[in-house]
Amino acid sequence: MALSIDTDYLLTILHELLDIPSPTGFTDNIVQHVCGRLAELRIPLELTRRGAIRANLPGEQRAPERALISHVDTLGALVKDLKPNGRLSLVPIGTWSARFAEGARVTVITDYRTYRGSILPLKASGHTFHTEIDTQEVSWENLEVRVDEMVQHHGDLIARGFRIGDFVAIDPTPEILPNGFINSRHLDNKAGVAAMMAAAKAIQDAGVTLPVPCHLLFTISEEVGSGASAVLRGDVAEMVTVDNGTQAPGQNSGELGVTIAMADSTGPFDYHLTRHLIDLCADNGIVHQRDVFRYYRCDSASAVEAGNDIRTALVCFGLDASHGYERTHLDSITSVAQLLAHYMLSGPMFARDRLKLTTPKGFPDAQREVVEEGVGDTLPFNE
Repeated sequence: MALSIDTDYLLTILHELLDIPSPTGFTDNIVQHVCGRLAELRIPLELTRRGAIRANLPGEQRAPERALISHVDTLGALVKDLKPNGRLSLVPIGTWSARFAEGARVTVITDYRTYRGSILPLKASGHTFHTEIDTQEVSWENLEVRVDEMVQHHGDLIARGFRIGDFVAIDPTPEILPNGFINSRHLDNKAGVAAMMAAAKAIQDAGVTLPVPCHLLFTISEEVGSGASAVLRGDVAEMVTVDNGTQAPGQNSGELGVTIAMADSTGPFDYHLTRHLIDLCADNGIVHQRDVFRYYRCDSASAVEAGNDIRTALVCFGLDASHGYERTHLDSITSVAQLLAHYMLSGPMFARDRLKLTTPKGFPDAQREVVEEGVGDTLPFNE
């Protein structure tokens, strides 16, 4: 079935998401926004206590169910200390280098209002420190926030409501070029969320009912490792995570097409689900490549670690300089959206997956064939 991805809608969603600060722990606003956009698509949803989203697209048959998952939380920082000089020391939220925090414009979110500022190294002026600005260590201990207020000492900070533990949101500074390149912080993983939303819109616009139910999951704590641990229920048999594929020497990811991950730092993804996605790319003319990530984990890991017996896979938009000054391409995000839509329209891989425990009959083998219970002949992989 031909599906059209609305790239204008995709870019609108991406812009909106990038405009909403959402460091892990401060995600309520972006959750509310995504819920509103899902309501516009007439997709019913549920929220966990902390705000992870589970949107539900029905299927012609009730089981086995599947899920797509992406995270709305981003990197950021917390105020570690109010310094005697009227500046703020920091600790990072998520894993990212202080190298990429230097020079960032930020919003400090206090209990009662927000303030603007900049993250600077302790020795920020060559006119004062000369060559020492080039020799100081790159570390979070050597950074501070210069607040854009008349604050000269610790007491000034207290008087204006600054406190230890205030969130610091990093400006994304997005720029979309006519040739399709997109530069911004927090493309990980707001570009993935935009791809999921665009795929859902394509399904809704086509007016089709899916073969099996598909849940659109949006997590709020992936950057600190616990993303998918609380949003799944036991009825999901297959889960495809959407995240970034790092483009760098030694990696096979690219900023065009889809990157399908074969493994990350937690191990290989499900053999059959991964190859099902590869087949969907081949059958529908979606440019794709495979990659393995050594220093990377995603929502699939937290889902399995939480005790969910599910098949997992990871599809990626290509991203250069992840967790730094990130860049992707519209073609890659659009290709991910196309693959997700085709996956939602595809039939269940194995009917037996509707059951949590079954007999060995019908269990698939590594040659991508399966013997259905009561049938003596081998059947194709997707039947």
